[in-house]
Amino acid sequence: MIDQSLIQSRRILGIDPGVNVTGYGVLEQRANKLEIVEAGVIRGGKAELPGKVQNIYDGVKELITSINPDQMAIEKLYSHYAHPMTSIIMGHARGVICLAASQHDIPISHYASTKIKKVLTGNGRASKEQMQAAICREFNLASPPEPNDVADALAIALCHAYLGKEF
Repeated sequence: MIDQSLIQSRRILGIDPGVNVTGYGVLEQRANKLEIVEAGVIRGGKAELPGKVQNIYDGVKELITSINPDQMAIEKLYSHYAHPMTSIIMGHARGVICLAASQHDIPISHYASTKIKKVLTGNGRASKEQMQAAICREFNLASPPEPNDVADALAIALCHAYLGKEF
């Protein structure tokens, strides 16, 4: 019989950054088994940008303290030429999220959305529905987590687990 305490495990915090809604998903990986520990959202609130990023920072710090992740995986910024301000605003959210992780000495891996989609579905341009189906399949869920930000965060954590970084 294998002593379960000798099996290496890690807790991965996946983050889908947003100024209004930041999704998060926490996975526990033990050997080849993955399970969802917790998932949800951190809301920026109705404040102006400085207040929103403060709320995100405080929420991520509190989350880190409560779940004690070993690693963080976060989506990289994407900028569309028609909406350059979106990536600038998103950079604020990513910045405070990375700061919170750094203050707790949590290593961070950054993934492009196309990489996440490719790893989970085999298609770097997969639709939201295809990504949600992949999450449901992997975790045996009857329906995708709501809101979409939660499913996206779980996908980011799952991508990190599949790639086997720092395990």
